[in-house]
Amino acid sequence: MTQSVRLLSLVTAVPEHVIPQSQAAEASARLFAHRFKEFRHLAPVFENAGIEKRHAARPLSWFEEMHGWQDRMEAYEEVAASLFVQAARRALDQARLTADQIDCVVTVSSTGITTPSLDARLAGLLGFRADIERVPVFGLGCAAGVSGFGIASQLARSRPGAVVLFVTLELCTLAFRLDELTKPNIIATALFGDGAAACVLRSGEGGLAEVESAGDHLFPDTLDIMGWKIDDTGFGILLAQSLPPFAEKELGPAIDGILARAGLKRSDIDRFICHPGGMKVVAAMESALCMAPDTLDIERSVLAEYGNMSSPTVLFVLERAISRGLPDRAAMIAMGPGFTASCVTLRRVA
Repeated sequence: MTQSVRLLSLVTAVPEHVIPQSQAAEASARLFAHRFKEFRHLAPVFENAGIEKRHAARPLSWFEEMHGWQDRMEAYEEVAASLFVQAARRALDQARLTADQIDCVVTVSSTGITTPSLDARLAGLLGFRADIERVPVFGLGCAAGVSGFGIASQLARSRPGAVVLFVTLELCTLAFRLDELTKPNIIATALFGDGAAACVLRSGEGGLAEVESAGDHLFPDTLDIMGWKIDDTGFGILLAQSLPPFAEKELGPAIDGILARAGLKRSDIDRFICHPGGMKVVAAMESALCMAPDTLDIERSVLAEYGNMSSPTVLFVLERAISRGLPDRAAMIAMGPGFTASCVTLRRVA
């Protein structure tokens, strides 16, 4: 009989620099208003985004200077390594484990690149064994908090007794572009922040929650909805205006299909735990999943305090949901480049 996979720990971490939304709006006006005639029509997004502040890899003054690919990736390597170590150590402490007890580490990030990967660079510092299995994953974007969690849980399920560390981190602000006079760039400037989360999974008993199922849905012909364009300066945001209406129309059937493969239906879910991509996306998800308006209250509070941190954000929501007390069955949901919907179902443990 296959043992259930348990979530043993979950922690979150953010970089030290804090940017209030009012300061982000003022800086953006100073940097763009005189060069981009559409800016005045876009400026209300800072007020309407539902974000009060966000954490950033660098202080606000750094973003007022031009930076190329090398600058950005050096900043990514430094800050991502710091967040990885901080989150991993705290997740291990919470699980009452040591680094040499980790059999596999799954790392997801889509906002920077290092080779060797972060897990290899930090293996000695953290104390991983030489035979640890490393699974670095790039390109899943906002969906990776759920899809990466699903990958980690499947690895734990397939190897009874194995301990899997899952780390998700994003430094979205490092993609800020002074040279991109576009609507997507302004929206990204108003929405995105930086953060990380880590958790430990293992088959067995106890823990914070039982991981019941995991699945994904890839929508055909949707490559232009979300992603990066990459040039000499760095990453540039690709973000279709159609995302909220697309989510409202397509998310429900996709989640129904994922749940059905696990022998579940939507009515079996007591609480959806969603990635808050933005206020309009949160409202679209409520509509798509037939929830009453303002049901996703934790999602809105996380968005207000941290902005959209891409993949880790849904785990910030899960952390708060666990502290409130999970219902009998919950489903984590996120959407990301591909275009993809990811879903993991969780059961409450005694």
